[in-house]
Amino acid sequence: MDYVNLGRTGLKVSRICLGMMTYGTSQWRPWILDEADARPIVQRAVELGINFFDTADMYSAGASEELTGKFLREFTRRDEVVIATKVFFPVDLAYQPGSADSAPPRPNSTGLSRKHIFEAVEASLTRLGIDYIDLYQIHRWDYETPIEETMEALHDLVESGKVRYIGASSMWAWQFAKAQYTAQSNGWSRFVSMQNHYNLIYREEEREMIPLCRDQGVALIPWSPLARGFLVGNRTPGDSTAGPTPRAQNDDFARRLYYRDEDFAVVDRLSEVASRRGESNARIGYAWLLHQPGLAAPIVGASKVAHIEEAVAATEIELSDEEIQHLNEPYTPHPVLGHT
Repeated sequence: MDYVNLGRTGLKVSRICLGMMTYGTSQWRPWILDEADARPIVQRAVELGINFFDTADMYSAGASEELTGKFLREFTRRDEVVIATKVFFPVDLAYQPGSADSAPPRPNSTGLSRKHIFEAVEASLTRLGIDYIDLYQIHRWDYETPIEETMEALHDLVESGKVRYIGASSMWAWQFAKAQYTAQSNGWSRFVSMQNHYNLIYREEEREMIPLCRDQGVALIPWSPLARGFLVGNRTPGDSTAGPTPRAQNDDFARRLYYRDEDFAVVDRLSEVASRRGESNARIGYAWLLHQPGLAAPIVGASKVAHIEEAVAATEIELSDEEIQHLNEPYTPHPVLGHT
């Protein structure tokens, strides 16, 4: 396993980050794995040299953080591991974003106010069973809280020692630039990473956000590197209400993000390159990301041990400039998806 600095920090992270959203309780999503099924996957990730693990307080209403802390205490050393979590959404099994049946969030249970950030970080530390968080990220942009309040609160967490670094997730580039300017102008901690939506099917971030991050030395740690499994090549236009896996059958969010005719054209091109090299779609899809400048580590979701082994194997693949161009060719512009 290779390790790189997270942006311009001295923090070393593995080229693959294991996303912990898949582990927790199926009460939150039907495809979530419980402790027994998740354990061998996390153990294998550690054996393969992964030291970077990303979760969020909202995943499985906190159960994901609990399992993350439990597994990492069991399989690795705290001084070697990088634990990332996120704050914004309510921590409530009854809260289902985008669902008409979702319970409305309770007052002060969401967003990026000073009150919510301070309460959320204490709850995350307790669930994770640790006394500091390596990378604390805002999960989304808060349109109802002044960015000055948010950035000062995050800086105070760094100053207190409860958080080592801060990061952000999907938003408009102007919002990210405003947050960084606000922090710099006041002598506060700046974001060191951007966790955005980026893969072979969705590349709109290449227009503004990614060039901004590259220029400023902000690490890219994209979510959904295989387009929620779409790039694997086992989906068809007719499976919008069914699919080969439990997640495909129950992932309404994926159906809103992908399944355009143009998306299947990208998968066909990926399958062509993978077949020519004798590799899987997953390995080539990860390898394409790992060749992008400024990208520290894609956040990989794994529901089987083989999934994490595929991701790690991708770090050994060298793509030629011609292969990268060939993979890029079928892409067509998309509406902005994932943070609006």
